[in-house]
Amino acid sequence: MAAEVLIEAGFKVDLYEAMPSVGRKFLMAGKGGMNISNNEPSDVFLSRFGDRSEYMKNIFNNFTPTELRKWLHELGIETIVGTSGRVFPSDLKAAPLLRKWLHRLRAAGVSFHIRHRWMGWTEDKSQQLIFNVQGNWLEVKADAVILALGGASWPQLGSTGEWVSLLARQGVLVAPLKSSNCGFEYIWSEYFRKQYSGQPLKSIGITFSCSTGTVTYQKGELIITEYGLEGGIIYTLSAIIREEIALKGYAIIFLDLIPNISKDVALSKISKCRGKQSVANHLRKQLGIKGAKVGLLREIVQSAYFSNDDQICALIKSLPIKLIAARPIAEAISSAGGVDLAELDHNMMLINKPGIFCTGEMLDWEAPTGGYLLTACLSLGRAVGKGVIANFDVSTSNLMS
Repeated sequence: MAAEVLIEAGFKVDLYEAMPSVGRKFLMAGKGGMNISNNEPSDVFLSRFGDRSEYMKNIFNNFTPTELRKWLHELGIETIVGTSGRVFPSDLKAAPLLRKWLHRLRAAGVSFHIRHRWMGWTEDKSQQLIFNVQGNWLEVKADAVILALGGASWPQLGSTGEWVSLLARQGVLVAPLKSSNCGFEYIWSEYFRKQYSGQPLKSIGITFSCSTGTVTYQKGELIITEYGLEGGIIYTLSAIIREEIALKGYAIIFLDLIPNISKDVALSKISKCRGKQSVANHLRKQLGIKGAKVGLLREIVQSAYFSNDDQICALIKSLPIKLIAARPIAEAISSAGGVDLAELDHNMMLINKPGIFCTGEMLDWEAPTGGYLLTACLSLGRAVGKGVIANFDVSTSNLMS
């Protein structure tokens, strides 16, 4: 996106990519349907970025989600809006979008250099860029450099986080990279793990109260895994759960297995005489609780509670799960941490390293899934492109990304 802004402004642009092809993480984002943005009201959309909302507000003012959809349409990609407000390409795929985009960039004059892994700068005064090109070393001089190196999730796609040490050696403050939009660990019994791993928990709610007193509620689905839990609603809460674990060593979430049925109604239903029915059959008939939900109750709740309607009802509506760790960053959908925003000026240039700009997921921000991550990265790309233009005269610059 930065390259597009600059090439349209008349700059010479070279884009260097460590992998054998560009956009691999972009393509991975399309595996589940290419949720590229969200149609929420702007204030709600901004709230998804937590304590970085104010910073991102300025970014989105220059390239809104609505303008992103217009940009897609100009590229020849129609979009649709799902019932949840999520925005998708009409074919739900990333590859056609990427092909059209790369074709347009090449036609405009952007030069792509694949299998060029950035290794830092030369130690002399020239401070040229050093690349490892399949075992050979290449030095490159540029008037401005945009670093868009990603976080550290899905490292096999190129975002390894190796750049952290390179910038740290230059005195750039970088917050540690952490898992975001990730699963969390809980130690299941061997029986439960074998019986229910991979099964969904549909239509449930999560309530989480962190140490600061903030209470958050989300409704949706989870997936039981061998190591614990993952899925959309826990991804949304991943930042605050992760920080709670860092603070206390654990985080307790409460699951509502029947969020559409009030506790009073649920109690009246399960208080009915069950006769010779098993508890599991009674819960299935009265409350629709079956399969993995029943298994989860039996995994967490002591058997004595099943004979007490008040107690089992309370646990069905608020089942405690003690999470003990976030999954490794390599498994996460995205990452938190990165270059401290205070290290950048208003044009996204490093204050203490003039001519070097940073953008995208390598900056210290995070957001849940739902179209926010891609929209933010694309908007940040446009912002840094404009930042370079504001700093350099087109007639004398030899730009690279």
